[in-house]
Amino acid sequence: MLKNELRLNFLQLRQNLSESTYQKASRQIAERSLKLPIWELQRFHIFLPIPSKKEIDTSPIRRELRSRGKDIVVPRVSGPGQLKHFLITPDTRFENNKWGIPEPVDGEEVAAQTLDVVFLPLLAFDEDGFRVGYGGGYYDRFLAACREDVITVGLSFFGPAGHITDLHGGDLRMHYAVTPGRTYEF
Repeated sequence: MLKNELRLNFLQLRQNLSESTYQKASRQIAERSLKLPIWELQRFHIFLPIPSKKEIDTSPIRRELRSRGKDIVVPRVSGPGQLKHFLITPDTRFENNKWGIPEPVDGEEVAAQTLDVVFLPLLAFDEDGFRVGYGGGYYDRFLAACREDVITVGLSFFGPAGHITDLHGGDLRMHYAVTPGRTYEF
């Protein structure tokens, strides 16, 4: 399938989730994430969800990271197609950007090369471990700046959708995709 077809289809599927299904599925994804072989690592990058787009609620994962004393890093849009990354603390202040994404107002900027694990937002993924986002390329550029051994974990309400037919050189395969019912390893 083409990325644009997947974007439209899975965005609609996500929007159609009831609030109770959304909350339950987010919790199941967080619980499955705890079984990944990543928890001995220290520096975790995680996205903050856009509530209006029913992105997965990552707060249970963030709470678990905090309880284990892990470094939690979140993105902030810094320009067209560009992200900066900030270590968050209990004192970090957040404001919503123009897309409704909560972003840190201040804090310690962190280089992408220092990250051990990146939790990825996505609309869909395929059987080969390639993700489809909103199409802005923010995460493609960000992941290209990370170390080669960074572990990438996609979080999705839905399982894989066949094969993406319009991949490009900037598309990177995820290591894992976690859904409410299953964890996929690529």
